[in-house]
Amino acid sequence: MSATIATLLRMASNRLADTSLTASLDAEILLANVLEIPRSHLYARPEQIVEDRQVRLYALLVVARSKGRPIAHITGSRDFWSLTLKVTPATLIPRPETELLVEEVLRIVPVGAHWYIADLGTGCGAIALSLAIERPNCKIVATDISKPALDVARENADRLQIKNVEFLEGEWFIPVANRRFSVIVSNPPYIPNEDPHLREGDLRFEPRLALTGGPDGLAAIRKIVLRAPTHLDSGGTLLLEHGYDQAEGVRSLLAAAGFTDIHTALDLAGINRVSSGRFEE
Repeated sequence: MSATIATLLRMASNRLADTSLTASLDAEILLANVLEIPRSHLYARPEQIVEDRQVRLYALLVVARSKGRPIAHITGSRDFWSLTLKVTPATLIPRPETELLVEEVLRIVPVGAHWYIADLGTGCGAIALSLAIERPNCKIVATDISKPALDVARENADRLQIKNVEFLEGEWFIPVANRRFSVIVSNPPYIPNEDPHLREGDLRFEPRLALTGGPDGLAAIRKIVLRAPTHLDSGGTLLLEHGYDQAEGVRSLLAAAGFTDIHTALDLAGINRVSSGRFEE
């Protein structure tokens, strides 16, 4: 049956209210995706009649969301920084708080710099591609142990016509051998293996390999911090995203590995989110 945009949004919001904390937003994103229009257009033309075919498709998507499936997996995309990126169940869904990691790198890398930057565990390529857009003279090397994730990242780069990113398969530093970088950045797995949040929300549908970091969540961070000095230029910087309660532990790891100028940046919610340090040989 046909229905107006306003009617569909109201019905979908009601359907999703019991299972989503963002029911109205979810309803808008899904309908905009079905109609292939910006979300802002939904309220500019609330009485527009939606075709039967689109109503049926929308109903299917709303059902999928009501069962907990992530919006990004339903639509196949997620906005991050200034980019719209393809995501799949093989990749971590980029979070807004990770944009702080991009901001912190851009604070360090001068406009016009011709630096080499490594993004470890790139997933769908969110960090690497954002940096590549903002610092087009830099060469970004993005690694990931997951071939399916790298395939998505490469597809994003091709679609966005970003040419200054090299994608390499392998765990952390293994694909870059003896190469050195001015900046190394990573959003590694940092959720403890038994954290109950892994059984909630979108995390249930995301690759466990990209989420869990051992009993205390710091296993991957330890590996990266330990090996980073052999891959940093003298004076180079390592930046890491971590959990809300891990800043002190990450700063201790950086200090033990010989890093100086250690700093933790807070995200927009006031949570310790990104810690960094500089390494001098």
